[in-house]
Parts: sequence; structure tokens; C-alpha cells
Amino acid sequence: MTGERDVDPAPLAVGALVGLAGLLFLLEPVVDPIPVLGTPTPPFVLSGAVLTIGFGLGAAVYLRRGRRLIGLAHAVGAGGFGLLVGATALGSGTVLVAGVAVLAGGCAFLVSQVSR
Repeated sequence: MTGERDVDPAPLAVGALVGLAGLLFLLEPVVDPIPVLGTPTPPFVLSGAVLTIGFGLGAAVYLRRGRRLIGLAHAVGAGGFGLLVGATALGSGTVLVAGVAVLAGGCAFLVSQVSR
């Protein structure tokens, strides 16, 4: 063993984005809204957007590598959280319900796949 490790940057990037999303979520009570395009935006909203990007990247990475189940899990997360962010931006209860339905359906699908 040479002691050298091959570092795969793709999962590290996905993990960094998901970690940043978690940090933004935890900072919500102590950080003022952050201006985005001139609009004060609470960190929890940014958290959802960063999480959506992280899951979307994860979906692309894992699906391209042939890891279907992990890729689908990330894709469902990206879609569901994307809808939740969209619901917040639009103030739409319908989009919110759709996001929750996507996440709940995705969770049920994953549980059924793992329990096989």
C-alpha cells in the first residue's frame, strides 16, 4: 500500500453542498436575511435551494455512473426540495403539497427498494 488515496471530487462536492445547506438551516435563528437580487431572503430558503442543487448534482453524478437507486434517490430529493423552494418563492400551497407528495412518494419507493 502506497498510502495514496484516489479522491473522487464529485461526491465531495455533493456532500459540501448538502453540508452548506444544513449550515444555512442551522444559522436561521442567528443570521439576518441575506439579500438575493435585492430581496431579503431568510437562510432557510437559501438552505432549500442549496440542497436542491446538491441533490441535483448527486443525481447526475450517480446516474452517469450507473448507480441507479442512489441516483434516483438524489433526483427525487432534488425535485421535492425544488418544489418546496418554489412554493416558498411563489407563496403557493399547491406547489408545497406537490413537493411534499414527491418527497413522501420517493421515500416510500426507496423503502420498498431497500426492503427487497
